[in-house]
Amino acid sequence: MKIFTFKYLLCLAVLTLGSTYQTWAQNETPQNQRLTKEQQSLIPIAAYTAKGELQHLKSALNKGLDAGLTVNETKEAIVHLYAYCGFPRSIRGLQTLMAVLDERKAKGIHDEWGPEASPIRDERSRYERGKAVLGDLTGTPQDGPKTGYAAFSPEIEVFLKEHLFADIFERDVLSYPERELVTISALSSMGGVEPMLRGHFNICLNVGYSPGQLRQFAGIIASTVGKNEGKAAQAVLDEVLKSR
Repeated sequence: MKIFTFKYLLCLAVLTLGSTYQTWAQNETPQNQRLTKEQQSLIPIAAYTAKGELQHLKSALNKGLDAGLTVNETKEAIVHLYAYCGFPRSIRGLQTLMAVLDERKAKGIHDEWGPEASPIRDERSRYERGKAVLGDLTGTPQDGPKTGYAAFSPEIEVFLKEHLFADIFERDVLSYPERELVTISALSSMGGVEPMLRGHFNICLNVGYSPGQLRQFAGIIASTVGKNEGKAAQAVLDEVLKSR
């Protein structure tokens, strides 16, 4: 009888501890633990757009809209990508989104369009605005001498500041963290751009993503785009985390 009672109490203690841990995990701040369902949805949308895998993209778009992404958020993510994978991939992604919206409308699904981009009121030059945005993203002032590709090809450095970090990043349909998530999704799926992926993983940490969220990101890349891409993204992320 004593042995039975001891075993019962031991099992009860284990179950109680497990339940306590589960409750603690569920009550932990979601931002520090997992990507939101909308953020998770952006990953395959961006990755399949960058790779030009339109059938997979179609499915990802439906799931993203069902998860709560607005039409303008989804459209903005695909537009954002032309700076990384080119106009052809971006335009094909937009055409796929148009087809998906038509199909959903025919089924009686009315998707929320969401807000449009706000007008830019900043009177500084686009170059100065882009410098400021890049400084915010990297946490590093952009006033030093040009080095590397920026010194070799000053014109592309101007294009990056004026167009990518001013014209595109300043559009408030997506936040900086959301734009960075779209960016690393494209870079991870494309491959061969590890230095850029490394830089944007650092930016992701600067704009508020936790290491756990970025590990979750690599897992989503592995489960959607492919195991090799996910493994490569995880390897770059591990290097970044070790260096910080």
